[in-house]
Amino acid sequence: MSAWLASAWKSSLRILLATAAIAALLLLLSGMRWSGTAMAGSRTSSSTNATTPAAGCAQCHAEVVSSYSHAGMQHALEPEGSDPVLKSHPSLHAQVGPYSYAIETKGAESTYTVSDGKDSLTLPVRWIFGQHSQTWVLEKDGTFYESAVSYFHREQALAATPGDENLQPQSVPDAIGRKVSQWELLQCFNCHATHATEGEKLTLDRLSLGLGCERCHQGSDQHMQDALHGNFASRPRSLKTMNAEETSEFCGQCHRTWDTVVRNHWHGEADVRFQPYRLANSRCFLGTDRRISCVACHDPHQPESTSVEFYDAKCLACHATGGSHAAAGEVKETALAAAPKTCPVSKTKCVTCHMPKVTLPGGHGVFTDHQIRIVRTGESYPD
Repeated sequence: MSAWLASAWKSSLRILLATAAIAALLLLLSGMRWSGTAMAGSRTSSSTNATTPAAGCAQCHAEVVSSYSHAGMQHALEPEGSDPVLKSHPSLHAQVGPYSYAIETKGAESTYTVSDGKDSLTLPVRWIFGQHSQTWVLEKDGTFYESAVSYFHREQALAATPGDENLQPQSVPDAIGRKVSQWELLQCFNCHATHATEGEKLTLDRLSLGLGCERCHQGSDQHMQDALHGNFASRPRSLKTMNAEETSEFCGQCHRTWDTVVRNHWHGEADVRFQPYRLANSRCFLGTDRRISCVACHDPHQPESTSVEFYDAKCLACHATGGSHAAAGEVKETALAAAPKTCPVSKTKCVTCHMPKVTLPGGHGVFTDHQIRIVRTGESYPD
């Protein structure tokens, strides 16, 4: 490196560090914290004004942070008092067996009421799980419940919560919903919020709404601190460097892995919700190939694309003339080393034929089946 380049590089580095220091000072003065109750700029559980996630990360990753503020995972847990669904539907009602349910929103407060016509019980709605369709976690006397009814975007109405249709409560308190165990509670909050758990303990006082940077990029809080001092060695691993098997295991922490579904003996159309499991059942799934990984088709920092043509290029990365199962630099599986077949019917709208839509039992939701295959008319759901 020439003396001029070295001098210019050092000057640029000094400017960068000075800028970062000024930015950090401004954040501190404005009351935003690098750690603690919430990550910098995260949507806290007590805030009524959702802000973009991880303002600290935005110092270097402004475009990613901006797009992620609209992504589904950032809205996995919505804020009480300012949830768009409850704001736009201030009075929701449903009858399930002998019990009536009402979710009422007035100003910044939402309540959940269950009644048998004689007695009634009303609880505050604090934990709102889901951005479009929603289920609520309720608390009474230190016990947590999954709401007996949920809101479904497809009908824009209430109905029995999936999996709880066969409950037969014997009293109004029982009709609140299903009691949630400590283990399940940890899983729920860990997959819908950030800093909500610490080991086997819930830390709801530190909770940040939705999945912040630290939730998937473990160590990002420390990385921000180190970057202020010019140390970028602690940068978290990018999911793009993972192969298909590693990504499925990582995303499957919340979306369910193949092993989890098999061990729990889950069957039927309801398991279409577990995308890593369904994808692993695909004939074309090859664990060492990044082209069939979750992030090959889905950017977690972006809202999900609903355009069927968007995914054509992803399919043709393998299923095109001259394609092969092994990407450059990756290990070939001998049995699958031959080039995948190309579709004789079409090269567009691949997912409409090979990844069909499946309606959940009860008809309240529709999911794309990630078990990629040749779908034949009249065939039963492959499970």
